[in-house]
Amino acid sequence: MEGGDPVTQAGPAVVDDDPGGLLPVSGPGCPDVALRNVSKTFGEDTRAVIDFSADFVHGEFVSMLGPSGCGKTTTLRMIGGLEDATEGRIYIAGEDVTDLPPSRRDTAMMFQSFALFPHRTVFQNVEFSLKMKGMNPEERTRRVWQMLEMVSLADLASRRPSDLSGGQQQRVALARALIGEPTVLLLDEPLGALDYNLRQQMMVELKKIQRETGITFVMVTHSQQEAMSMADKVIVMSDAVVQQIGTSREIYEHPRTKFVAEFIGNNNIMPGTIRSHSGSLVFVESFGQVFYVRAPDGGEPAPVGRDAWFSVRADLMSTGERPDLANRIEGVYVTTEFLGSLETDVFEVAPGHYVHVEQHRSASDRAYDPGERETISWAANAGVLLAR
Repeated sequence: MEGGDPVTQAGPAVVDDDPGGLLPVSGPGCPDVALRNVSKTFGEDTRAVIDFSADFVHGEFVSMLGPSGCGKTTTLRMIGGLEDATEGRIYIAGEDVTDLPPSRRDTAMMFQSFALFPHRTVFQNVEFSLKMKGMNPEERTRRVWQMLEMVSLADLASRRPSDLSGGQQQRVALARALIGEPTVLLLDEPLGALDYNLRQQMMVELKKIQRETGITFVMVTHSQQEAMSMADKVIVMSDAVVQQIGTSREIYEHPRTKFVAEFIGNNNIMPGTIRSHSGSLVFVESFGQVFYVRAPDGGEPAPVGRDAWFSVRADLMSTGERPDLANRIEGVYVTTEFLGSLETDVFEVAPGHYVHVEQHRSASDRAYDPGERETISWAANAGVLLAR
């Protein structure tokens, strides 16, 4: 179950009908991890994961992102063998491991709690798995010192976990997980126990170590920042299904579903009705006006007359009269949110519906009075039509 929370009842699987581009599960060039139509059901009808298919190629940093209860930790545990898959197959380095126990899968797992041995030194904690495998002492010692150098802990080798900071304990846990050189390292909310500043630092260090080792990392997180900052591939999940798979940029700039647009970035979500099509643009009626909206890549055109949602990123909207921009709407000023050099002006464009306009402070040197009306504009291709 997801972080100890009850697994949610599954919502409609409305997303990636064709994950596309899946690789052969074995043979030359096969992915380090391949999941094919993997599902997990608890009890009789609590569906925790539905029809999950994806490839994680060698050396990739993959992040499974979503709210608590969406199925991401259950998926991670199925890869590691800590949960059995109800349906589907799981392959690691070309081998079908679906029915194998954790000890026979070439994986290592790092938990949020670190789970270090309190009575052992840093060196002994990192050494433990090699010792259990019966590796000779000379090679074992060489490997441990090499790993401690990589995670910048060589000077602390004789200390015990209670003498270390949270960040140092995390590096010990990471070194212990990596020392056996697994095909894939599974990370369950690895930064969740750290404070904000330390988490920022460890995001950089974790990505650096992953690149140096070349090991495939699969990380579960509910933090948009962690996923988008570190991962080469982001898998967004909700209600037990995969909503979208892509790079950070693809997910941010081209959300496919309403959930992804709401969960990732600072997007304005607007309801409407499709009125017509023209090439790559869709004309959507919303709030009594017709807006130009970009059609999603691929797939069949959305039928005319269908209710729809579209999103526009807050940083692609502008305030004031902009004759060069195709879309515009009037709103009533509500408030301004400040974040460093950025400010987000909030306007009510319809009863209970708010639009956020994000700009650099230097680009917007005027102050609004509450209730003041303003024109908000954006380009024809700035909005994207969303799957429901």
